Amino acid sequence: MAILAGLTGTIGSGKTLAASYFKELGAHIIDADALARELVCPGQPALAEIVEAFGAGVLSPDGSLDREKMAAIVFSDPAQKKTLESILHPRIIAREMEAYQAIRRLDPCAVVIVDAAVLIESGNYRNMDKVIVVAAGEEARAERAARRGGLSREEIEAREATQWCLEEKLKYADFVLDNRGDEAALKKNVGVLHARLRELAVVSPQPGV
Repeated sequence: MAILAGLTGTIGSGKTLAASYFKELGAHIIDADALARELVCPGQPALAEIVEAFGAGVLSPDGSLDREKMAAIVFSDPAQKKTLESILHPRIIAREMEAYQAIRRLDPCAVVIVDAAVLIESGNYRNMDKVIVVAAGEEARAERAARRGGLSREEIEAREATQWCLEEKLKYADFVLDNRGDEAALKKNVGVLHARLRELAVVSPQPGV
């Protein structure tokens, strides 16, 4: 039977790169951030709720969500972040489960990976058969985050402060994906773990969704 695994890690851990390697090996990837972007498109109920909660100032001139303004608000105010999460997280999780069910119908022995930065913090880990945490060193994480997102060290630290630290995430891990080496090493580690998930996919029970 299909297996649903949540993939998470701290900022700059290499989670997105790991997801791309899983995809190359045939896993189905459900990208939580991509779903979030879809949910805040103009005309979506979630965007209307966000405007009601935060005001029209979070919109761009074309009526779309100004993600930079929104990030500046929520990463500087935990209460505001919780408000945004209360709007988005239930919808994101519902869409992830819909996507998983659709994949499972087409591929009963699929390995399905939910790529989600706050998989554990949101409580969504409870919907997973397995939880994978990507682990990397602090300096490497900061360098990757700055290079990928163009963020300053202060911005990275502000965002890290809103997420659980690696040590806390590891408490929920069924598998730890080591990314303390180079990209070739990560790709090899993903290959080993994917093979294990393929083995589990034919015998694992379905999640309670």
